[in-house]
Amino acid sequence: MKIIITYGTFDLLHYGHINLLRRAKNMGDYLIVGLSTDYFNQEKGKNSYFNYDERKQLLESIRYVDLVIPENSWEQKIKDLEEYKVDIFVMGDDWKGKFDYLNEFCEVRYISRTPEISTTKIKNELKMITLKNNEMSLRVE
Repeated sequence: MKIIITYGTFDLLHYGHINLLRRAKNMGDYLIVGLSTDYFNQEKGKNSYFNYDERKQLLESIRYVDLVIPENSWEQKIKDLEEYKVDIFVMGDDWKGKFDYLNEFCEVRYISRTPEISTTKIKNELKMITLKNNEMSLRVE
């Protein structure tokens, strides 16, 4: 059995996430997702809309995902690779080169992201919509 692992925050789940998970799963038989905890996201300076348990529930409902584990730190990856006997570590190509040191433990692959969508883009567009709606409300009043 070929075991694949990927990591991420997976906030505001969208079709780019699904594409990544589908492509990762197609590389093997069993896909593990290391999901960033709320605490780890704070350390990284990220604010998630959904908390860890909500994001975990969303990921567990996706047919490509076999197991979701908490990601508590950058340093835990080697331990995870060894503990779960991972064959392939997969990340989006925006991380290209960042995890090459893991080649000592398993194959590392960077796959292209879905370019037209990202959680950051969604959050920015929602901010713009909110600002426009607030402007329109002020004009009406």
